[in-house]
Amino acid sequence: MKTLLAASATLVALSLPAFAEGDAAKGEKEFNKCKACHMIASDSETIVKGGKTGPNLYGVIGRAAGSVEGFSYSDGLAAKGAEGLVWDEAELAAYVKDPSEYLGSRSKMTFKLAKGSEDVAAYLATFSQ
Repeated sequence: MKTLLAASATLVALSLPAFAEGDAAKGEKEFNKCKACHMIASDSETIVKGGKTGPNLYGVIGRAAGSVEGFSYSDGLAAKGAEGLVWDEAELAAYVKDPSEYLGSRSKMTFKLAKGSEDVAAYLATFSQ
């Protein structure tokens, strides 16, 4: 009986999507490092005024990688998007830790967020569409 319960729990855990375990409140503060290049703005309001070097991060969680119209992505990130990568918290957190390592090729995003990446991903998840 215990084996059956353990096996059932494992199957349920494996069927759930992977989520980063970040703190959105900490991520809001950590995002200050990102706003030199990125903004968070919906169609109706600017939530965080930031740079335009990188794409707008409003709705990034749940969005296909490399899909902001009018933005020129690196070949590696564009390829990930073409392969079907859709950003979730875990994938985004892994990417921002070291973008070039994540892609396996040079990324246009040279900044690495080694600490706090899960928190930033959790913060950005609060602006999902």
